[in-house]
Amino acid sequence: MRSADRDDHSDRDHSAWDAAWNGARLTVDARGRRCPLPIIELARRIRDIDVGADLQLWADDPAAAHDVPAWCRMRAQELISTRELADGGTAYLVHRLS
Repeated sequence: MRSADRDDHSDRDHSAWDAAWNGARLTVDARGRRCPLPIIELARRIRDIDVGADLQLWADDPAAAHDVPAWCRMRAQELISTRELADGGTAYLVHRLS
């Protein structure tokens, strides 16, 4: 029973995770742009979504792995998750808090 419960729970977590990614109000593709341009795009475009909404930033600049979390901390926004993109780069899911 425990393993079935654990598997069922994992499915629910996975579904919630997919829903969060699919529910992003805006996707900003900053692949091919180097530091600081992905962060500049994030800062500019987050204003295009309502407070409480999510934005995906796609970036392939290695600096983004450090810059995006730092920007979220400094700007009081929430980095929900990251994932690798199939065609290159990383997607960052950012929740607008203010």
